[in-house]
Amino acid sequence: MKLRKFVSSCSTIMLFCFASTAQTNPASPKGKLFIIGGGDRPPSLMKSLLKTAAPGAKDYAVVLPMSSEEPDSSYYYFKEDFKQVSDRPLVNFNFTSQTVNNKTWLDSLQHARLIFITGGDQERFMKIVLNTPVYDAIHSAYKNGATIAGTSAGAAVMSRHMITGKELSDTIYKATFPRLVDKNIEIKTGLGLLTNAVVDQHFVVRSRYNRLLSALALFPSLACIGIDEKTAIIVEGNKITVTGKGQVIVLQNPKELEITTDKLIKFKGIEFSIYTDGDKFLIGSDKKEK
Repeated sequence: MKLRKFVSSCSTIMLFCFASTAQTNPASPKGKLFIIGGGDRPPSLMKSLLKTAAPGAKDYAVVLPMSSEEPDSSYYYFKEDFKQVSDRPLVNFNFTSQTVNNKTWLDSLQHARLIFITGGDQERFMKIVLNTPVYDAIHSAYKNGATIAGTSAGAAVMSRHMITGKELSDTIYKATFPRLVDKNIEIKTGLGLLTNAVVDQHFVVRSRYNRLLSALALFPSLACIGIDEKTAIIVEGNKITVTGKGQVIVLQNPKELEITTDKLIKFKGIEFSIYTDGDKFLIGSDKKEK
């Protein structure tokens, strides 16, 4: 169903028009990722999000709140943040296992210019989305030029290898890991929009270095990126731009990685970088992009 037909049949739903008109390029997605580390979304960050999406006059956006236990509240708070920088409306698609085949919603989703994934629990989101037409629609939008954005749990789902936040050796959740041991971090399948890096969120404020180092030991060929609150990375291929009020930590290329007989992680060197607003870098390189 075309968007105009959807609007006429669902007049109570507000639309924020961000439609994508680009053609699919299977070799390289034309879209961008806007990955927020969580926390408050100040007007400056929201303005950066809109600038990244670069909406046209007939384009629209979709909010996906399925990570949250209270999806309506997640949508409401994002809408309130958005109202600070624009008076345009938003549309909320709270997919469930019963509605993942809703053709009207799927058509609107795959032609969106901006898709925003709220915070909550990344596993909850992926249980609804993985191996469904919703997953395919998100990828189709991204390939055609849409900006896919997310915060907190919505940031974690961007990676192919998704950090759940859980330790495998301890069932009690902790904000950070107390030990650096081999294969102690739980990883599940994410959206796979970001294939060359693993993302963690609320990073500096919750001191999540141990769990990101654990991820690096598990995936030493990937960049491991910790994004702090009120901060985002804008991803275009392997090019990263930092925006926001906090910092982005990048860990990569551990040297002489080994695991001891006691399963302790060790290595003799690592590329450790800290970036702030306006900085640009390439994934796989510790040098800022000029």
